[in-house]
Amino acid sequence: MNDLIPAERHELIVNLLRERGLVTVAELRGLLRVSEITVRRDLDLLERRGVLERTHGGAMSTRRVPTEPPYAQKNEARLAEKIAIGRAAAALVESGDTLLVNSGSTTLQVIRSLRASGLRVVTSNAGAVNQPGPSDVEIVLIGGVYRPQSNSLVGPLASLSLEQLYGSKAIIGVDGISSKYGLSTPVHLEAEIAKLMIARTRGPVIVVADHTKVGAVSNFVTSRIEEVDILVTDTGFEEEYRSELESAGVEIVIAAVDQEAGAGL
Repeated sequence: MNDLIPAERHELIVNLLRERGLVTVAELRGLLRVSEITVRRDLDLLERRGVLERTHGGAMSTRRVPTEPPYAQKNEARLAEKIAIGRAAAALVESGDTLLVNSGSTTLQVIRSLRASGLRVVTSNAGAVNQPGPSDVEIVLIGGVYRPQSNSLVGPLASLSLEQLYGSKAIIGVDGISSKYGLSTPVHLEAEIAKLMIARTRGPVIVVADHTKVGAVSNFVTSRIEEVDILVTDTGFEEEYRSELESAGVEIVIAAVDQEAGAGL
């Protein structure tokens, strides 16, 4: 196998990452029968192409999220996982909190699951107005231009509203979370709102994302990974991502999934 040309080595590495999600330099050196320097050079090149993310001693696959799926499609996908994540994230909320919550089907599940008293929820998520919950939860829509693609409010008026307040916690939904590339989304208007919510939070930033979002990267950056305090995800989380995220200071909360809960809705 040491007669492979670079393009063949690169294809093999990419295919291996698709199967496993993670490879080490030592594994590749033995498989390809080339020097460690050659393996590292190959990985550096593939990282520049955006197909993988380098880690200490190896690489992880990088999934691209180039476009925004329709809202109805996102709302139904992996529903059981999102319900579990919503409940786990809601358990981190304390009475009297002011929450800054962005758009998304997973953040909507958090809002549905809130049980603490005396909460104020400041949100761009238009679906929040129809959600049941404690009677003393105050829902504040930030205003702005309505985006039907995400059922959310965006734009300068939305940003202006956020600049008038601070939150004690932020609940942020994402299309991708990566230790190297941070939080990202396919839509710059959504990225700007989430970025401002994080900036206006004087407490923990809690990211809610099902396991398919971990390791994914999209077009517009919301924040660096160092700005995230907690990631709430589901039992499909791939453990190879844990050390890189925890090294960046992210606490990982795994929500137990009840498949019957999603099927019953």
